[in-house]
Amino acid sequence: MIRYGFQTYTWQMSYDKYAGRIEHIADIASRGGIGALEAEICMLGGYFGEPERLCGVLSEKNMELGALCLVCDWIEPKETDGERALADKAMAYLKHFPKTLLALGQMPQPDRSELAARQKNALACINGIAKRAYDMGIASAFHPNSPAGSVFRTYGDYQVLLGGLDRRYLGFAPDSGHIIKGGMDVYEIFSANAPIIKHVHFKDIDEGGTWRVMGEGMTDFARIAGILNAVGFDGYIMVEDESPEAELDPDAVALQNAGYIAEFLR
Repeated sequence: MIRYGFQTYTWQMSYDKYAGRIEHIADIASRGGIGALEAEICMLGGYFGEPERLCGVLSEKNMELGALCLVCDWIEPKETDGERALADKAMAYLKHFPKTLLALGQMPQPDRSELAARQKNALACINGIAKRAYDMGIASAFHPNSPAGSVFRTYGDYQVLLGGLDRRYLGFAPDSGHIIKGGMDVYEIFSANAPIIKHVHFKDIDEGGTWRVMGEGMTDFARIAGILNAVGFDGYIMVEDESPEAELDPDAVALQNAGYIAEFLR
């Protein structure tokens, strides 16, 4: 059964105002009838050192931590000491959230030079993290993105990525908007890879490549949900709105997105 949540990046675009304010974000999500959050580590603030306090905030709103998002560079053949320490801290944190998925996202770099080597290095790092997470009983999935310096952003890149994921331990977490931004057919990517999809991001985009509020772009979200339902997808779709409107007023846009989910996707 598909469950819907909000990714905190919608508020992260106004980082100075919302970093660490998980209680506020949870309140907005709860008001919209949304039952889960995906939090990037940087948005947790002091909560990353106090998992019991986050449990309390979410419990009060009858919400779950659907995913914890770990973002690193992963440009070396193996994790740096700092990257490994942060990953290990994230896994230790998730002992307090036994149902929560570890979502892995690579930080885009300034360019795509030495692409093949960087793709190989990224896969070695994320597969290694996923194996350690698996051994601790934590599910994980990799989320590719589409900025110009991303190493997994085009159809050819996705073939390298999907052929290199260690599927024993690591799932696929596609993002509808990043797929379209990378010049791909979003419905084809979801259909072809539906069995290994463990986690999903929804964001809308128009034909000019500008992020839009959910339902105001070119994406048929109901069609994607149908593809996932057909294979018995039992995970979260996290709405990650990156539109200019969300940057100006993430609370209002989140509530608008909640209304779209209630009207068209539930």
